[in-house]
Amino acid sequence: MGIRESVEKLEGIHNIESVMSALKIKRSTAIKYISILRKNGYVKTKQTNKKKRVYYISRSNKICGKSYYDIINNYSPIKLSESEIYKIYGREPSLEETLIYAIKTKNLRVILAALSLFKYINNWSLLFDLAKKNQAERKVGVLYDLSRKLMRTRRMNKKFRKNSLPKEYDNYLYIVDGLKSKDLNEIEEIWKVYLPFNSSDLGEYKIKK
Repeated sequence: MGIRESVEKLEGIHNIESVMSALKIKRSTAIKYISILRKNGYVKTKQTNKKKRVYYISRSNKICGKSYYDIINNYSPIKLSESEIYKIYGREPSLEETLIYAIKTKNLRVILAALSLFKYINNWSLLFDLAKKNQAERKVGVLYDLSRKLMRTRRMNKKFRKNSLPKEYDNYLYIVDGLKSKDLNEIEEIWKVYLPFNSSDLGEYKIKK
């Protein structure tokens, strides 16, 4: 069955079981179909309060712009649900821009999900420029060091690290106002930035081996 025919049959809201029923296929095949349609821009994934995935399948998804949440969901094991969809038309935001957006939200789950972006970021010059513009260099640094504890990431550019580390006279910063970590203090001390997470908050990531 072709992509266009699949989209026509599946237009609407689905879970894995309803995709299996609509196309009369096995679960493993349904997962492959959803993956193919997502890569082609027809699927948007949401997560219910019970942490079950729901798929919004539509031809209109293909012609619409992408949101920062779309990009994070594409790279992260933690899926975000958008209460207010902000689409960007005419271009696809870079991973570096998306990471800065996530930090600026001051939303715990958005920032946590965005940690996965560090696995794929390679334009450290762009990230530094964006971070500097938003006064977020040290916030990027502390979140990068946290991500290194959770997954294999691309190595941070030495110039970025050198230019972002705090000076002796710098005060501590908050990523989320008033929130400090109880057990990630070593990383906080390096960057003089308070992390809004504890180790127990990171369970949705698989610790790297």
